[in-house]
Amino acid sequence: MRLRDYSENVPKPMVPIGYRPILWHLMKYYAHFGHKDFILCLGHRGDVIKDYFLNYEECVSNDFVLSEGGKKRELLNSDISDWRITFVETGEETNIGQRLMAVEKHLKGERVFLANYSDGLTDLPLPDQVAHFHAQNKIASFLCVKPNLSYHFVESRDSGEVVSIKSISQSGIRVNGGFFVLRSEIFDYLRNGEDLVAEPFHQLMAEGQLLAYNYDGFWLAVDTAKDKQRVDDLYAAGHPPWQLWTNGTDAVLPARPAGSPPEAPVHPLEHSGKP
Repeated sequence: MRLRDYSENVPKPMVPIGYRPILWHLMKYYAHFGHKDFILCLGHRGDVIKDYFLNYEECVSNDFVLSEGGKKRELLNSDISDWRITFVETGEETNIGQRLMAVEKHLKGERVFLANYSDGLTDLPLPDQVAHFHAQNKIASFLCVKPNLSYHFVESRDSGEVVSIKSISQSGIRVNGGFFVLRSEIFDYLRNGEDLVAEPFHQLMAEGQLLAYNYDGFWLAVDTAKDKQRVDDLYAAGHPPWQLWTNGTDAVLPARPAGSPPEAPVHPLEHSGKP
């Protein structure tokens, strides 16, 4: 609701960046690394997301040849022809944990899967986070980043005397960046009504099963008009950092640790509420 100029009829993942919505940019990011089997956990105005993909126009973001007076179109490349997208209505006001529970049946047989809040962009080399996850052999991992805030961090004595003033970037504070790697065992920790971070993650933390993957590269959650302006400016300047598929970044999937069973990640992209 902090995004100016966008009404409640536009779910936040569908806010546009250039020709395409945030959700598309995020799915292209995953597809760049070979992950093309998506589950969209739909909530507020899920019909808008369904309609977008049901009426998807490849020519908007791809080169093509037009001939025969417009009767014939020949695509020179394609975005989503090899994507598989499952659309699941998971509730208007449902929290993240409940959205994951709602799509558990679509993840049968998957030992590991990826999940995302669907409102942030990054240039994270995804195979590095996945490799770290496998090497540590835990149940859950989340991207841990420095917040993009202009606030200052203040330390003071009980008397009110200020000891130091530092920018948030100097404070050492990190936040959950919304990019998750999860084992199927996560469903053993989810209960009705519980959110992913509030209850299950605290239990995992107590058992030593939760990983934070620190990353200091580009990351931005599109929460405010200021955030939207920043991604628009980066897009307009050409080669925005999150578009690894156009920036010449190699997409190399990590090898599994020796002796580990085959695992096929898929991606519930969390649409978690009103814009």
